[in-house]
Amino acid sequence: MLVATVLVGTVAFAQNSGETRKREGEDWRERIRAAQVAFLTSELDLTEAEAQSFWPVYNDVQKQRREAFGAMQKAYMELTKGIDSDNIAKLLANYLDARKANDTIETGAVERYKKVLPVQKVAKLLLAEEKFRHQQIGRLGQGGGPFGGQNGRQGTPPPMGRGGNRGGHNAPTQPEA
Repeated sequence: MLVATVLVGTVAFAQNSGETRKREGEDWRERIRAAQVAFLTSELDLTEAEAQSFWPVYNDVQKQRREAFGAMQKAYMELTKGIDSDNIAKLLANYLDARKANDTIETGAVERYKKVLPVQKVAKLLLAEEKFRHQQIGRLGQGGGPFGGQNGRQGTPPPMGRGGNRGGHNAPTQPEA
């Protein structure tokens, strides 16, 4: 009976711990998104009319990016696991297709943005996204997480087992405001 009680308690703790980590991860992602929106709003200096037409397009592109990245990560993991399998050619093709789909989204995003913003602001958007990304990488590299704070887990990403830097490890970061 004692073993059953300990087992049930352990399972309940593990589930609660997993749910807590998932919630922390969602909170972390939401804070990053909010910081990104504030940063882009400041960098782009959108008029009210531009903002009304831009943000729905941007949010849709972000959703497509997340889905494409997820598909690319899945294809990558399958390729990793199947490296010595007879199915390697198909796994490689799937991974390359997922990468190509990701690139297509990026190219299509620029065209969509140009329909709602002047081309100069589209260019500013691309530069601002990279600037924001570099700032976040720099903050993570300093051990403070995306929002500073070096105590405990404050501001650090949840353990998710996901990589995926798009390059630029050594790019300079902008000074914090």
